[in-house]
This record gives sequence, C-alpha cells and structure tokens, in this order.
Amino acid sequence: MSFADPSPDAAAPAAFLRLCGGRAWSARLADLTRRVQAGTLSGRAAQQRHAVEFVLARAAVPGAGGRVSLAERRVLSFAQDAVRLARSLPEAPRARLRALIHDGLTGESTLIPLFHLLRTAALYRARGFAVDFAGLAEDAPFDLRVTREGVAAEVVCETVSAEDGRPVHRGDWCALVDAVNPELQTWLAAHPGRYLLKMTLPEGLAGPDKAAELQARIMALLAAQKRQDSSADAVLKLDPLVLAGAQAGTALPRSLRAQFGPEAHLAVTGNPAGGSVFVMAARAGRENAVAAAVVGRMRLAADSRLTGTAPGILAMFVDDLDRGEWRSLRETLELEGAARRFLTEPAARRVVAAVCASRMEMFGFAPPDAAEDGELRFRNPSHPASKLAALAPAVTSSM
Repeated sequence: MSFADPSPDAAAPAAFLRLCGGRAWSARLADLTRRVQAGTLSGRAAQQRHAVEFVLARAAVPGAGGRVSLAERRVLSFAQDAVRLARSLPEAPRARLRALIHDGLTGESTLIPLFHLLRTAALYRARGFAVDFAGLAEDAPFDLRVTREGVAAEVVCETVSAEDGRPVHRGDWCALVDAVNPELQTWLAAHPGRYLLKMTLPEGLAGPDKAAELQARIMALLAAQKRQDSSADAVLKLDPLVLAGAQAGTALPRSLRAQFGPEAHLAVTGNPAGGSVFVMAARAGRENAVAAAVVGRMRLAADSRLTGTAPGILAMFVDDLDRGEWRSLRETLELEGAARRFLTEPAARRVVAAVCASRMEMFGFAPPDAAEDGELRFRNPSHPASKLAALAPAVTSSM
C-alpha cells in the first residue's frame, strides 16, 4: 500500500497543530501531560489511548530528531494528509474538518476517528479508487465516495470502543486500582507475603460509584483478615499467590495473563523492600461482547448514514483493544461470525461489505497481531453489487 512505509514532510506536525488551533492544542496537551505525569494506572492508560497526540507533540518540537518508528511515521503521514485535505477544501467544508479535529481534542475523545477516516481514504486510493470526502465537502451522511471503473460506493467510517462491549470497563478498573493502591501498599508492608485477590463481578463494573463500593469492600476484607466476601454483585476471594521461580520476576504479567485469559483485568502491587506481591484479578459474570457492540454500531450506521443510492461499505474501527484481545476476536471467529450474521439481516440491505480494523493495522503491526491486508472484510453476497469487478478490491472477503 502507498503508506506502508511513509516519509512525511518534516513540516507536517507543526502544520497539523496549526490546523488544530494553538489555544485548543496547548490546553489539550497540558491536560494530557498532567494526567500522564500522575504516574497512575489511569495515567498509563491515557498515554496509550492518546498516543497519536503525544507523537504529534514530540514531532512538532523544533529540532526533534532521533529514530522514528513505523507507527510514528504513519501518524505523521496521516497528519500530513489532514493538512493537504484542509488546503483543498472550501471554507465551509474546512470548518467541518476543524470541528472534527476539535471534537477529538475534547474530553475523553481522541483523534482516532479522524485518522481512521484519513487511513480509510488512503487505503482506497492505494487500491485504485478515486476518493471524494463527501461528508466534509457535501455534508453527506456518509464519509467517502469511492469510484473505480465508473462504479461508485458510499463509505461510512465509524469508530466504536471495545469498552461498549465490556461489562468491566477498563477505565473504571484503572480508577479502582489507583484508589486502592496507596492503602494496599500500607497493608502489604504490615502483612508481607504473596497474595492473589480474585474478584467475580456478576454485573460488571461501570461507573465511579461501583468502583468506590468495591474499593471499600476490598479494604474491609483485608482489614478483617478474611479470606472471602460474597454478595450478589461481587465475590471476593483472597488466596496465597503461588509462583514458580521464574514467574516472580518480569514474566509475572505474562504468566498471569496466560492463567486468567484475555478478558481478565489484572493489577500487580509490589513491595520491593520486602519482596511482597499482591495481585488483583477481576472478571465479569458474563463474557465480553465486543463483537456485538461493533455489530450494533453497524446496524445504526447502515440505517442512518447510507442513502441506498449506491452500494454501502461500513468501515468500522474497533478502538481500546490490546493485541491479545484483537487477535482473540479474529482467531475465535467471533467478530467474523457476528458480522456475517448481520449481513443476512434486513438492516444490511444497503451494505455490500463490512470492514473492521484496529490500531494494530493503523500503526503498521505485523500479523498475527494485525490482520492481513490492513483490515478484515466481509462481503454481503446477497447485495446486487457484491460481484462487480470494479468493487472487488474493496468488498472481497479477507477471511
């Protein structure tokens, strides 16, 4: 593909930040820097979630040098695409682009939806399609109009968070761990050893009130030196943590993940002075439903954003996933099964193909962490345009 190993202009980062607006960018970067510097689990999660912003900030520093990774080059290449797009647009469409950027710099939002749009456009250009940003230029309900050999298709670019399908929200888990950790350090100093606190949360964990209630129960269990605390909304069980010699060091996180699986939420608190370790592992009472969340967004997009006057393609970006989760969704065929079932529904009558990607593809990870060909594609065989040769590079199933 044309951006497999991009070499963006050195001026691209500064030009993109001007597009953001100096005041908005400065305020955003100050907020993110404050959150990251707190040194908490939530701060590390914020650094990962807002990686695009931090790459742009580093690259925009005058005289910034050093080796640039493929992921960073891709970020800078898409930023350059945004600048070029802005320069090509008339005033009103350019204002819509700026609004999209500002939305990504607000609250818990990110620039990922914008970069997903730019990456999708780049993919189609690399496959021989002419690309129009119809959503920006014409205020169309869909984002892109792609044309090849005289045949056009409407492309909707949607970003869905994996959090929407998690009973235990990762953000709330991080907040819980950060709140518990100071007290846990004190307790661990007074009770040296290796411990494993397993938590089953039948209704999941969502919201600060639930996290605060669970924090209180954890500390009450430890203060009373109990082994178990059970209720309808949480089962807590404290056991000794049994480790082989090699597992006690750097291999501990990998060992825990292998033991508890990709859906578990894990946190390790250590006391370096005494060699003590306290592990918390939490699972919901039901499996994650990330694939169902993605398909739910597909239904909404197919109904509200495709006109039906041309074949529709749903380009879904699944965010807030780590490598293991994304690989599991693909290897278990969970996402494929959910997408293909959706394509048999009446709601998919306008959809010729559904496409899924993640940060692993956006940032250039190699298989098996990322999907081949930069995305997963699922063709709708019942759509009249599904066998058109002109659309084949965009709709042919990748699995």
